[in-house]
Amino acid sequence: MDMRRLVSRNFARLRRQKGFTQETFAEAAGVTQQYVSDLERGLRNPTIVTLYHLALALGVSHGDLVMPDEEARREAAKASGSRSSKRRSGKT
Repeated sequence: MDMRRLVSRNFARLRRQKGFTQETFAEAAGVTQQYVSDLERGLRNPTIVTLYHLALALGVSHGDLVMPDEEARREAAKASGSRSSKRRSGKT
């Protein structure tokens, strides 16, 4: 699972649910709109401290930013199925 993609999807979804535009969120969080844009495109790799501050500004838990979403669960299931079929066939 690509954590940057997961965080970017969760962040964008939560930002929209809370009614923030990229610009209004950036202002509230004390970051630039460019940072928000880069984060949502998976171009930023935020530290745990940054995740905490972003979550505070969103009014959510920092865990919500890294919680697997439906797409991540599908990716994990697909990867797990692929590993299982390789084990059954004797391939590694």
